[in-house]
Amino acid sequence: MPAYKLAIFDWDGTLMDSVAHIVDSMQQAAQVLGEPVPSVSAVRHIIGLGLPEAIALLFPHASLNTREEIRQQYAKHFLAHSASKSELFTGAQSLLDQLQQQGYLLAIATGKSRLGLDRVLAQTGIGHYFVATRCADETASKPDPLMLRQLLAYTGSSAEQSVMIGDTSYDMAMAQALDMPRIAVSYGVHSKDMLQGYQPLAIVDSIYQLQDYLI
Repeated sequence: MPAYKLAIFDWDGTLMDSVAHIVDSMQQAAQVLGEPVPSVSAVRHIIGLGLPEAIALLFPHASLNTREEIRQQYAKHFLAHSASKSELFTGAQSLLDQLQQQGYLLAIATGKSRLGLDRVLAQTGIGHYFVATRCADETASKPDPLMLRQLLAYTGSSAEQSVMIGDTSYDMAMAQALDMPRIAVSYGVHSKDMLQGYQPLAIVDSIYQLQDYLI
């Protein structure tokens, strides 16, 4: 029997090595529009939030129209290079395959848009592993736990039967709000110190170490 009934994964920085591409796309968007270019650390910090929420934090003095222009430029740049600059972390697909064989239900809770997630699932060919997915533009952005509540309701799982796996404090915070077990990964964007504050079951340094806690 699997350790849990439902394993919920974040996407960027957890299953896909896309952090550098996200940072570059946001900086390019700002540069094109003549806005102050946010630092690498600033962009890394907001990865995991919905895109409108992330842009609002990075460009607090920009008008709503300018924020929308930034969003459009970001999406344009990200899409133009996503296939070549973002790849699954080594071992990610193997882990999902093992979990599915063990009887897990698998789901995604992500700050990506529905369009963006559907596109990348098609590119990677791993969409068939997931029984449910929730994106920031169709529910509340992390760290609000609404997307987790929706995934639990859809799969008929309880918080105690489920585990959230992610690389940001936003992932950990929304799981903590539901008393859901959670595992942090250190190879994404937020530091171990930040992640530890949300009392995860473990902080792992690679995809392969997740097997010790899930299989």
